[in-house]
Amino acid sequence: MSTDLITTPSNDDRNIATVTHLGGTVFSFIPALIVWVLKKDDSEYISNQAKEALNFQITVLIAQFIAGVLALILIGFVFMGIIWLANIVLCIIAAISTSKGETYRYPLTLRLIN
Repeated sequence: MSTDLITTPSNDDRNIATVTHLGGTVFSFIPALIVWVLKKDDSEYISNQAKEALNFQITVLIAQFIAGVLALILIGFVFMGIIWLANIVLCIIAAISTSKGETYRYPLTLRLIN
Protein backbone atom coordinates (compact mmCIF):
# COMPACT_ATOMS: atom_id res chain seq x y z
CA MET A 1 0.00 0.00 0.00
CA SER A 2 1.48 3.34 -0.92
CA THR A 3 1.72 6.26 1.46
CA ASP A 4 -0.33 8.40 -0.94
CA LEU A 5 -3.51 6.51 -0.10
CA ILE A 6 -3.18 7.01 3.64
CA THR A 7 -3.68 10.44 5.12
CA THR A 8 -1.14 11.84 7.52
CA PRO A 9 -1.57 9.93 10.79
CA SER A 10 -2.24 11.72 14.06
CA ASN A 11 0.30 11.67 16.88
CA ASP A 12 -1.79 9.06 18.72
CA ASP A 13 -1.90 6.84 15.64
CA ARG A 14 1.87 7.13 15.18
CA ASN A 15 2.49 6.33 18.86
CA ILE A 16 0.22 3.27 18.76
CA ALA A 17 1.91 2.01 15.59
CA THR A 18 5.36 2.59 17.11
CA VAL A 19 4.50 0.68 20.29
CA THR A 20 2.95 -2.10 18.19
CA HIS A 21 6.20 -2.63 16.28
CA LEU A 22 8.38 -2.38 19.39
CA GLY A 23 6.11 -4.77 21.30
CA GLY A 24 7.03 -7.51 18.83
CA THR A 25 10.60 -7.56 20.14
CA VAL A 26 9.43 -8.80 23.54
CA PHE A 27 5.90 -10.17 23.18
CA SER A 28 6.01 -11.61 19.64
CA PHE A 29 2.71 -11.34 17.75
CA ILE A 30 0.49 -10.53 20.76
CA PRO A 31 0.71 -6.68 20.70
CA ALA A 32 0.12 -6.54 16.95
CA LEU A 33 -2.86 -8.90 17.20
CA ILE A 34 -4.44 -6.92 20.04
CA VAL A 35 -3.95 -3.56 18.30
CA TRP A 36 -5.22 -4.89 14.98
CA VAL A 37 -8.36 -6.45 16.51
CA LEU A 38 -9.17 -3.40 18.64
CA LYS A 39 -8.17 -0.56 16.29
CA LYS A 40 -8.56 -1.87 12.73
CA ASP A 41 -11.78 0.09 12.17
CA ASP A 42 -10.57 3.29 13.87
CA SER A 43 -7.61 4.18 11.68
CA GLU A 44 -6.42 2.94 8.30
CA TYR A 45 -2.83 3.74 9.31
CA ILE A 46 -3.00 1.72 12.54
CA SER A 47 -4.74 -1.14 10.74
CA ASN A 48 -2.08 -1.20 8.04
CA GLN A 49 0.86 -1.11 10.46
CA ALA A 50 -0.68 -3.61 12.89
CA LYS A 51 -1.24 -6.07 10.02
CA GLU A 52 2.31 -5.50 8.85
CA ALA A 53 3.70 -6.16 12.34
CA LEU A 54 1.44 -9.19 12.78
CA ASN A 55 2.51 -10.70 9.46
CA PHE A 56 6.17 -10.13 10.32
CA GLN A 57 5.88 -11.71 13.78
CA ILE A 58 4.07 -14.73 12.34
CA THR A 59 6.88 -15.06 9.78
CA VAL A 60 9.44 -14.85 12.61
CA LEU A 61 7.60 -17.59 14.54
CA ILE A 62 7.60 -19.85 11.50
CA ALA A 63 11.31 -19.18 10.91
CA GLN A 64 12.11 -19.89 14.59
CA PHE A 65 10.17 -23.16 14.39
CA ILE A 66 12.15 -24.22 11.32
CA ALA A 67 15.40 -23.20 13.03
CA GLY A 68 14.35 -25.25 16.07
CA VAL A 69 13.92 -28.31 13.87
CA LEU A 70 17.27 -27.60 12.23
CA ALA A 71 18.85 -27.36 15.68
CA LEU A 72 18.76 -31.14 15.69
CA ILE A 73 21.59 -30.99 13.16
CA LEU A 74 23.21 -28.02 14.97
CA ILE A 75 22.88 -25.47 12.13
CA GLY A 76 19.58 -24.25 13.57
CA PHE A 77 21.32 -22.62 16.54
CA VAL A 78 23.03 -20.19 14.17
CA PHE A 79 19.74 -19.43 12.43
CA MET A 80 17.99 -18.82 15.77
CA GLY A 81 20.49 -16.10 16.60
CA ILE A 82 20.24 -14.50 13.19
CA ILE A 83 16.43 -14.54 13.29
CA TRP A 84 16.39 -13.08 16.81
CA LEU A 85 18.77 -10.26 15.81
CA ALA A 86 16.87 -9.53 12.59
CA ASN A 87 13.62 -9.33 14.58
CA ILE A 88 15.11 -6.75 16.98
CA VAL A 89 16.72 -4.64 14.25
CA LEU A 90 13.75 -4.63 11.89
CA CYS A 91 11.26 -3.86 14.68
CA ILE A 92 13.37 -0.87 15.72
CA ILE A 93 13.60 0.35 12.13
CA ALA A 94 9.81 -0.03 11.79
CA ALA A 95 9.25 1.86 15.06
CA ILE A 96 11.46 4.73 13.90
CA SER A 97 9.62 4.91 10.57
CA THR A 98 6.17 4.90 12.15
CA SER A 99 7.19 7.49 14.74
CA LYS A 100 7.81 9.79 11.75
CA GLY A 101 4.37 8.96 10.33
CA GLU A 102 5.72 6.81 7.50
CA THR A 103 4.36 3.43 6.53
CA TYR A 104 6.78 0.54 6.89
CA ARG A 105 6.87 -2.82 5.13
CA TYR A 106 9.08 -5.54 6.53
CA PRO A 107 11.29 -7.34 4.00
CA LEU A 108 10.97 -11.11 3.46
CA THR A 109 7.59 -11.27 5.19
CA LEU A 110 4.74 -13.64 4.41
CA ARG A 111 1.59 -11.56 3.80
CA LEU A 112 -0.86 -13.89 5.52
CA ILE A 113 -3.27 -11.24 6.80
CA ASN A 114 -4.50 -8.79 4.20
